[in-house]
Amino acid sequence: MTDDRENTVVPVLDVRDLSVRFRMRGGRDIAAVTDARFSVAPGECLALVGESGCGKSVLASALLGLLPANAATTGSAVLGGDTDLLTAGEDTLARTVRGRRIGLVPQSPAAHLTPVRTVRAQLEESLRELTGARGGELPNAAAAAAARASFPEGHLDRYPHELSGGLAQRAATALALIGDAPLLLADEPTTGLDRDLVERTVDELRRHTDEGRALLIITHDLAAAERIADRVAVMYAGRIVEIAEAETFFGAPGPRHPYAKGLLNALPEREFIPIPGMPPELGALPDGCAFADRCAYADARCTGERPAFTAGLACHHAPTGRAASPSKESADA
Repeated sequence: MTDDRENTVVPVLDVRDLSVRFRMRGGRDIAAVTDARFSVAPGECLALVGESGCGKSVLASALLGLLPANAATTGSAVLGGDTDLLTAGEDTLARTVRGRRIGLVPQSPAAHLTPVRTVRAQLEESLRELTGARGGELPNAAAAAAARASFPEGHLDRYPHELSGGLAQRAATALALIGDAPLLLADEPTTGLDRDLVERTVDELRRHTDEGRALLIITHDLAAAERIADRVAVMYAGRIVEIAEAETFFGAPGPRHPYAKGLLNALPEREFIPIPGMPPELGALPDGCAFADRCAYADARCTGERPAFTAGLACHHAPTGRAASPSKESADA
């Protein structure tokens, strides 16, 4: 097996060996995402976590066909068992995928909201397109859609430039929830929100999932991830290095990868010890493990050989510094 559990149910999203490369001037390549493998099942929330610049948002953009022209993708990302998002044309993505089969809570909501239309007008347009609401139904439907994301009804007639960052985030979340798409992709959905609104927002996203739909949440907020995730995928330097059940990851025995363990230990409510050093440049990744220069357990094998992603882990060592058991990995593979 890989990271995914045996399941007869068709995943809402099944990603296999997804890689994204950016070709820069002078022929230099940036390895933004490398061989990502994961799936999200109906009724499941997968949280994708990691430091800024590790490739999380690039992965999300690849799934939606929103990468710039100098990007090249390989691998597959199959939606609902029938549509490969990486090979689907723009017409298919625009007409049948974005908003309808995948709802997006964008990382930069101000860039996704139409600047010359009020929040109410944008909600009503989405309601007409995605739910068929018409005429006199629309005002109440728009207010209800806003309420799902804790967006105050008194601000519905404001334009995006009149909104704070937190209000813009809630407006974007309200738009993403309209239509109840089978997959919700939430890229940093709690940015600019205070803790109470963070919890209300992620609880609404969790309700979306509990009704049988899937959620892929990309977040720096490990507390939010702990609150709603079923599984956690940890990304570092463009690679997913661990996938684990959320209960195990945040509880006992905890993460297996030293980087994932460091992320948790850096939290104020835990050990408040930052991970030393900085991530490598994605345009100059080392031949071996990208985390080796920051890892207390690194040895010659780590610096010379990139660990394979096997049984939900890409690491030559267990978190305690002991070598992982090859026999167990083979049995789980």
